[in-house]
Amino acid sequence: MNDLLSENAKSMTIIVTKGTLDWAYPPFILATTAAAMDVKVEMFFTFYGLQLLKKELDHLQISTLGNPGMEMPMMGMHMTMPNLVSAIPGADALCTTMMKNLIKKKGVASIPDLREAAIESDVNLIGCQMTMGLFEMEKEDLMDGIEIGGAATYMEKALKSDINLFI
Repeated sequence: MNDLLSENAKSMTIIVTKGTLDWAYPPFILATTAAAMDVKVEMFFTFYGLQLLKKELDHLQISTLGNPGMEMPMMGMHMTMPNLVSAIPGADALCTTMMKNLIKKKGVASIPDLREAAIESDVNLIGCQMTMGLFEMEKEDLMDGIEIGGAATYMEKALKSDINLFI
């Protein structure tokens, strides 16, 4: 991204609150797309969204619970995953494997790739300090090069921003 932004430059903040594989895509796709359009982007990761800033992302899974819109293409049709499926041991792991295979098959970027693209696009990643304390996380648990801040840090950026998203 250009260091010198035009007078018409826009800015965007995104509050990231979800830490599952499927919920990781929207904020990173929107952030990297906006950054490619010369929008200055700040992402604030709080509560379970903080999981997306961990050094390793192998733990990301899909949760079928409370996700009535979840359909997976199977055997030439789309199967809806009822909430009852989440009660079956290993169901979320199976759905996660199926989703990762679908992502790879369709050529969709992985979350680690999107996260790296965000960093390369100068998207500012902010880990919530209060959430870190709540969940007993240390800065060493999170990836390098991120900012740590609280609600005031987010508000300072959001109040100046043209676009604010809550995901």
